[in-house]
Amino acid sequence: MKKLFILLAVASLGFVACNNEASADDAAAKAADSARVADSLAKVAADAAAADSLAKAAADTVKAAADTLKK
Repeated sequence: MKKLFILLAVASLGFVACNNEASADDAAAKAADSARVADSLAKVAADAAAADSLAKAAADTVKAAADTLKK
């Protein structure tokens, strides 16, 4: 009977050790989350660059208008 219990204990530890299904799901979720964060950061950088470009264009327009008033 002791041998049976030892065999069942070893077998159950083997099943627990081999079950890495949750790890694969966690890794996929982390990869998707990282991709989403990277996309979000890229969008923020692009929006900041566009806002900077618009600000420069507005400043150039104001400077051009001031130059035409001086003449």
